[in-house]
Amino acid sequence: METLERYQTETTDFLPLNGTDYLELYVGNARQSAHYFQTAFGFQPLAHAGLETGLRDRESYVVVQGKIRLVLTSPLHGGSAIGQHLDQHGDGVRVVALWVDDARRAFDETTRRGAKPFMEPVREADDSGYVWRSGIHTYGDTVHVFVERNDYSGVFLPGYKPWNPVYKPADTGLNYVDHMVGNVGWNEMNPWMDFYRDVMGFQQLVSFDDKDISTEYTALMSKVMSNGNGRVKFPINEPAEGKKKSQIEEYLDFYGGPGVQHIAVATDNIVETVMALRDRGVEFLTVPPAYYDTLTDRIGQIDEEITTLRSLGVLVDRDEEGYLLQIFTRPVCPRPTLFFEIIQRKGARSFGKGNFKALFEAIEREQALRGTL
Repeated sequence: METLERYQTETTDFLPLNGTDYLELYVGNARQSAHYFQTAFGFQPLAHAGLETGLRDRESYVVVQGKIRLVLTSPLHGGSAIGQHLDQHGDGVRVVALWVDDARRAFDETTRRGAKPFMEPVREADDSGYVWRSGIHTYGDTVHVFVERNDYSGVFLPGYKPWNPVYKPADTGLNYVDHMVGNVGWNEMNPWMDFYRDVMGFQQLVSFDDKDISTEYTALMSKVMSNGNGRVKFPINEPAEGKKKSQIEEYLDFYGGPGVQHIAVATDNIVETVMALRDRGVEFLTVPPAYYDTLTDRIGQIDEEITTLRSLGVLVDRDEEGYLLQIFTRPVCPRPTLFFEIIQRKGARSFGKGNFKALFEAIEREQALRGTL
């Protein structure tokens, strides 16, 4: 019995996560960014906070699609911490908020294991109830905020009011955050893997070295960390030696340090989603047409028409549990940093290892155009 109890204690998920609650991006112009994500990606208006709601230092717009919530925040005065973040990093992800049942316990468990506190537990309330939030620092200036909203029925969080403009373009079929990739510096991947394992109770799903993720010119290494129920997955990338500057080095140069490289969002029909996004002006990386010449030989039979995937530039990979389809946007910010991945899983739980070479060659072509390869 003692052995069983010890086993149960060791395997208990001390940081149960229900999923991604929201992603907060610091941006130069929150209103225009909200318009962009509505128009280009099909996000719907949800909530607003600013001068009209009592905030004096910032303005935020919240947009939603499926289970994905983006908070777009800009400073209202010069010399602010948000402005300093923008000056160093440009537009990018500041907060990865995680939905929990107990934000106080999440803070205690992670800080007790060595996390640097970002936000002490705080109770925030309005007429719709209350939430608890707390937070810790992670790589670079990125932070995790734990959100407990069991006793809240408002539109988003206390301090936000419903945002209901006339302009509401149709959605594009995006459902939830599949995974989120962080770029860290040289020799920093393993320490951050240890952080997610030891501080947050994550486990390593898979790893890729420079033999897996390399081209003639550049290389990187990556390890994928997942929480206990698999709802939150964080691949972590670091540079590897190559003949030329890798995409990770380019990111670190322009972002000014480690940060979120891309957000992978899931759809149930990647063909329809990509066609809608493309028609709205979203630009994607392209691969040579020859990629599709032997696709069936590599992947086997799939439900989608190869000619359609070729016309859209959608990539396909298979693992022992099924296959996936994926495509990557060009950077959505002025700096070549943050981009989005659109992914549809048809059984596969992997991350497209078979597409790495084609993808990174596509990124290298973009780097060459920018003069940063």
